[in-house]
Amino acid sequence: MAKEKKGVRLEHISKIYKDPKTKKDFYAVHDTSLDIEPGSFVTLLGPSGCGKTTTLRMIAGFESPDEGEIYLGEEPINALTPNKRDTAMVFQSYALLPHYNIYDNVAYGLKLRKMDKETIKTKVTHILGLVGLEGMEARMTNQLSGGQQQRVALARALVLEPGVLLFDEPLSNLDAKLRVTMRTEIRRIQQEAGITAVYVTHDQSEAMAISDKIIIMEKGVVAQMGTPQEIYYHPKSEFVADFIGEANFLRGELITKKGKDGVARINGMKVEVKDVGDFSIGDPCTLVLRPESAVIADKGQLPCDVILSCFMGSYQNYHVMVGDTMVKITDFNPKNKKVYEVGDRAYVAFDPQNVHVL
Repeated sequence: MAKEKKGVRLEHISKIYKDPKTKKDFYAVHDTSLDIEPGSFVTLLGPSGCGKTTTLRMIAGFESPDEGEIYLGEEPINALTPNKRDTAMVFQSYALLPHYNIYDNVAYGLKLRKMDKETIKTKVTHILGLVGLEGMEARMTNQLSGGQQQRVALARALVLEPGVLLFDEPLSNLDAKLRVTMRTEIRRIQQEAGITAVYVTHDQSEAMAISDKIIIMEKGVVAQMGTPQEIYYHPKSEFVADFIGEANFLRGELITKKGKDGVARINGMKVEVKDVGDFSIGDPCTLVLRPESAVIADKGQLPCDVILSCFMGSYQNYHVMVGDTMVKITDFNPKNKKVYEVGDRAYVAFDPQNVHVL
């Protein structure tokens, strides 16, 4: 689809705004460097105000960085206006032309480029097939469902054959079920077109489902960049661990170390841990334990008291107290397992390989 797969490179990018209340300058994005590979699908993820949308708008050209340089392929683009950049944006609001039908909405950008009618028809027909709207060319956009409108917006961006496709929370106006369908479609279309995509969302499950790489942002800086698996299983901070999925944090200290492995003392109990990295004996440490990585059992590493036991169909949801720490456990397929009730005394059991040490 794209004439050339282009990557995006940000070198020490910063964006400074003035706080309207305090009148003081603050960094919306601070000294951020990223390297997005050609043809990859990368998601900027984080809470409101973390800088993800500002970063996307700087790539698009709607905001100018106050420091640093942005490259599209090998071309520096800071000085280029949005229409001169080899990018296209899919907006949260779709921004469709209400008095135009589907065909004319998708063809609009090509007409601005003064292409001939036959070329426009060929390109629009191909793209409408790609997004599943063939045969609907004459429909007006106000007659379309939210999902169909999203497809038109996607087709309008793709038909320009940009080097990089940018998405600004494109699914936030859709209901939950349609969001899941459309995110799968966006991923399929991106892979089929072979285009580089940069996607902004605050929805962690969306980011996990569609991304080659996830960039988690916190207060204007990159907290971690990696594959969904790397970020989920090997978070670099409690912020990342807590933001991507659910996590239990068990605090203690490292009491022995042998090679990469060691033993931590958690709530008075000795717990074997793997890959303790740079920790030394006596250092405080935190074990990150995902709810699905532990079970309740009659024997295990940490004694606990059950304070919630709730049947959720595909899993039994437990909350237990390990000393003063509440631990969540998701025990899948509970049908033929012993179910622990509130007030029961039991143990939290887990494989040391499934714990990450911070």
